[in-house]
Amino acid sequence: MDVRSSYEQWLRDFANDEDTVRDLLAIGDDDREIEDRFYTELSFGTAGMRGVLGAGMNRMNRYNVRRATKGLAKYLMEKPEEARRGVVIAYDSRRCSAEFARETALVLCREGVPAYLFDDLRPVPILSYAVRHLHAIAGIVITASHNPPQYNGYKVYGEDGAQVGPEAAEGITRIIRATAYTDCALMDEAEARAKGLLRIIGNKEVDDDYIADIKTLCIQPELLDREGGKLRIVYTPIHGSGNVPVRRILKEVGISNVSVVKEQEPPDPNFSTVKVPNPEDPGAFTLAFRLADEVGADVIFATDPDCDRLGVAVRKKDGQWQLLTGNQIGCVLLYYILSTKHKQGKLPENGAAVKSIVSTSLSNRICESFGVDMFETLTGFKFIGEKIQQFQDTGSHTFLFGFEESYGFLSSTFVRDKDGVNASLLISEVACACQAEGITLYDKVQEIFERYGYFVEKVVSKTLPGKDGLTRMKEIMKELRANPPKDIAGMKVTAVRDYLAGIRTCGGQAEPTGLPTSDVLYFELERGNWVCVRPSGTEPKIKLYVNSNAASQEEAEAVNARLREASEKLMD
Repeated sequence: MDVRSSYEQWLRDFANDEDTVRDLLAIGDDDREIEDRFYTELSFGTAGMRGVLGAGMNRMNRYNVRRATKGLAKYLMEKPEEARRGVVIAYDSRRCSAEFARETALVLCREGVPAYLFDDLRPVPILSYAVRHLHAIAGIVITASHNPPQYNGYKVYGEDGAQVGPEAAEGITRIIRATAYTDCALMDEAEARAKGLLRIIGNKEVDDDYIADIKTLCIQPELLDREGGKLRIVYTPIHGSGNVPVRRILKEVGISNVSVVKEQEPPDPNFSTVKVPNPEDPGAFTLAFRLADEVGADVIFATDPDCDRLGVAVRKKDGQWQLLTGNQIGCVLLYYILSTKHKQGKLPENGAAVKSIVSTSLSNRICESFGVDMFETLTGFKFIGEKIQQFQDTGSHTFLFGFEESYGFLSSTFVRDKDGVNASLLISEVACACQAEGITLYDKVQEIFERYGYFVEKVVSKTLPGKDGLTRMKEIMKELRANPPKDIAGMKVTAVRDYLAGIRTCGGQAEPTGLPTSDVLYFELERGNWVCVRPSGTEPKIKLYVNSNAASQEEAEAVNARLREASEKLMD
């Protein structure tokens, strides 16, 4: 069926849905827009679905949500006894999130799968926790994380509390593709409640236990008792779901001086105070900087709408604010955890940390200095969650910390996704420790660099939207595989990791990467530098990761700039 026929089919199938018909008729003369909405179906993968809101096969809408949910329900019902354990559903503050969550619950109920639906917005980590806490078979979060306001998404979690892996995603996808959009009905809500299939989770059933468990992650609670009242924090939830749990955990561990950016406190699906609700973006901190100067804050925190990411800004000696990168936050937390446990005599002999392959190599040096094993995974926190489960199943290692450069951190095992609440607690504790030493968080980052070397990491994203963009991304990766560079910016490529082929080639010798297949190319360079290229799994972008290190910050920055310039030409 061509795109015009698919478009007309939707007009017929959903003729009773005034909003959908109005949206489709508004683009009736725009062939390019029709093609973009109907040339493909919105893909479902290990990260679930994510896309621009609107009518059409390649858009986020209630029909794609219903279809994905029926696919998941039928997948779960292949083991009926397990499916009866139910699915937990959470949602954030985005457009249509509450509506999509309700429809998700009622499709599950119609298919005979019990649904646990939160009564209000909740962050990703509480959903991950709830799946394990309630012994559910799966979980779903309606969110598009830090994407612009025109996006929404649908993330699926397994019974371990981590996002589903490739095998489960493929199984669900097969069923979704065999399911017609019109064959996805809702159960009446009153009937679902009466039959006990729909249960609403209030604010005490899961949240209290989650907060109690998060408190156990304090490494030096006596430090928080002594210093917590002195630390001055400005916090912004950027209109999202972190507002309540982040402020609650900080208050309950003794950090009482927290000023919230009032303009960004209430949920707002338009994220009207920022360009994008992303704590990686300096623009998200504009209002926080102003408030921090007014109240004399020591540190600024920002969480994204689903509160799985944490951004941090620290004050330098000259009074100016410095945003920490995700890699720097990860390394500060890692160093604090390992060094403090080492001093306490509590560092396990089989300790382990986990990071994604595109995260800084500085963390490897930190782990090595404390005799802790560092494991690497593909991008996607689900793989870190899988590692945690492997450690527990085999007893081989004790998990201490996991992180991704994209501002995701975790030190618990009762949550299996990145946790902005967990991270807020930990970075507050580090700030208190620095305060007790008479230094700042910024000083601590410099101290780590001076000890282990200066590392600079940059991510360059090239946006390639639409059908043509998808084709171009595939061409770029194909060209790089066929003709990998022998050097980049005059720096020799010492090895090539092709994660799609599952092979690392060095000196003409090939060996397995030991990781699942993924469309990623990683070029190892001299002196521990590296460049990695991967298409985004959630956005129409191809991403370039450039990592450099040297004896001084200036040299590391200069090397990184040369590598970036040369690497970007590889994607032309």
